Amino acid sequence: MGFFDKLKKINIFSSFGSELTDDFYDELEESLILADTGMDTALELVEELRRRVKDERIKTIEEARACMCRCVADALNAGDPALDLSTRPSVVLFIGVNGVGKTTTIGKIGYQLRRERKKVLFCAADTFRAAAADQLTIWAERAGVEIVKQHEGADPAAVVFDAATAAKARNTDVMLVDTAGRLHNKQNLMNELNKISRVIDRELPGCARETLLVLDATTGQNGLIQAKQFKEAAGITGIVLTKLDGTAKGGIAIAIARELGVPVKYAGVGEGVDDLKPFDAMEFAEALI
Repeated sequence: MGFFDKLKKINIFSSFGSELTDDFYDELEESLILADTGMDTALELVEELRRRVKDERIKTIEEARACMCRCVADALNAGDPALDLSTRPSVVLFIGVNGVGKTTTIGKIGYQLRRERKKVLFCAADTFRAAAADQLTIWAERAGVEIVKQHEGADPAAVVFDAATAAKARNTDVMLVDTAGRLHNKQNLMNELNKISRVIDRELPGCARETLLVLDATTGQNGLIQAKQFKEAAGITGIVLTKLDGTAKGGIAIAIARELGVPVKYAGVGEGVDDLKPFDAMEFAEALI
């Protein structure tokens, strides 16, 4: 069973006839919109397929399906999907609104990095949400990694300072930083993240850094709006798309890569510790199409 088999089947090609007519392209466009790609992305994908069908002299629906998979995979290619962990320590900041699975995502990635024999440190810089540090502590114990935290309401940048100091002292490979999940005031968010960034720049100069936005795939086009706001406020190097099971249709991943120009780096399809994996564009495209 493929990793993305849990993705809701929308059967994009199942109900079409056997010929590549205008009706076929119209139905394909409608199916893509229903799959949460958004209107603009659907139009672009269909136009790209038309062009390739002509250039490659494609005649059958099955050939068109395979070509569409390539179109989707190419659309998702917005940069390197791998994390940059080239320095010791490297830092990965996780941002996103509450409820998207941010703390759980950190736990799962920490667990996987630990299995790769990397020395991992969690930084509980979400001091705003009650019990956020407690939740991350449970994951730290489960993953067998260390955690730096302070009391609820503490200055997030102070927690990051403590974690950076600990990361240097303990020869840590990767520091994963949980941040507060709120966006009711972009200026506050920007100020907070800028302060955290200054601490990292000062304490860990030259370190490899990622800023990952965690998005709930079931929110569809709202996820794209969130992503645009966070990109403006914080700058992001990649997306983690969670909850690609149940009601999620998945096309939002294509829209995000196309409109924001940032790659999807991880995708989650369930609650299990192994239900979050590095994103594979072609595997995802084949599951969707």
